[in-house]
Amino acid sequence: MSWVLDTNVVAAVMRGDEAVLSALERVRRDRVRIPEPVFAELAYWIARLAPSRRRALLESRLALVRSELASAAWTEEVSDTFGAIKAELERRGLRLEDFDVAIAAHAVASGATLVTSNVKHLRRVEGLRCETWGK
Repeated sequence: MSWVLDTNVVAAVMRGDEAVLSALERVRRDRVRIPEPVFAELAYWIARLAPSRRRALLESRLALVRSELASAAWTEEVSDTFGAIKAELERRGLRLEDFDVAIAAHAVASGATLVTSNVKHLRRVEGLRCETWGK
């Protein structure tokens, strides 16, 4: 089994959320991937902060996460899956933000389970396996 981490889960790791860190310790690290759109969202959130100790701390924690966990490459299969998911959601009259679709596409394309605290929202994506780590 493999896992793709959503932005909210990586943010929990960066905050030191004990429940999420404990769940992460129970799985093989080489089976966990973080999609580049997750790193992009986190970089954006940090870049919006004024220079401060908090911003520096978050930058260092993001760098640590990048060094400890592998990223999930954006492949042609991910692009094709993104298009299929987005089109299917539109046909069903449902909306998801493009970054959410992109992150889900990484999980679906690789046959991984998406770890998120937003299961209800992402269950709209057919074929996506989701689970929650933590509370």
